[in-house]
Amino acid sequence: MSETISYPQVCQMLLAAVEQIRANHEQLSRLDAAVGDGDHGSTILRCMEAVSKAIADAPGNELKPLLAKISWDVMDCDGGSTGPLLGSWFMGMSAAAGEAAELDCTALVAMMNGGILKLAKQSRAVVGDKTMMDAFLPALDALLAAAPSGDIRLALRQAAAAAAEGAEATKQFRAKFGRARNLGERVIGHVDPGAVSVSLIFKGFSEAL
Repeated sequence: MSETISYPQVCQMLLAAVEQIRANHEQLSRLDAAVGDGDHGSTILRCMEAVSKAIADAPGNELKPLLAKISWDVMDCDGGSTGPLLGSWFMGMSAAAGEAAELDCTALVAMMNGGILKLAKQSRAVVGDKTMMDAFLPALDALLAAAPSGDIRLALRQAAAAAAEGAEATKQFRAKFGRARNLGERVIGHVDPGAVSVSLIFKGFSEAL
């Protein structure tokens, strides 16, 4: 199945991700209270509200400048590392988006790939470190595997499932970054809230289409 999506559909994906965070930010803060400061939900909500505002204020219908604007607005959000990390993801997607008016599955995956690889350089975390990369990297693997099918909806469904599995798997890990790393074995049995947030974002992407 070959298909394309354009600016309105990408905005729809982003806004669906915003809605997922709005609906779950209190739970995310409760998850964070077990391993950190307890403020991740409010922080990620501010970041995603910045995404929503950037879309509402966008003057045109071009993905590259929209994603760049989102990046800077998200990086301006207060709240530790979340804003800079998510901002780097959006900046990487902007750089990889190119000038095409429409994205087929290969182009969408390439855009996501560019974003996650830029984020990975900023984060330096890998799967098993109990961070948002535990969801981002499995999602990327699923996207790359699905790209040859040409089916955008299938690729996003598989990415959302992989991100959710990756987030759930963080229960078994000790933390290598952030305040949680100081808690040692006490974080085992608790999911990483950043990874859960990423899984919700990909869930929004998938359900939007």
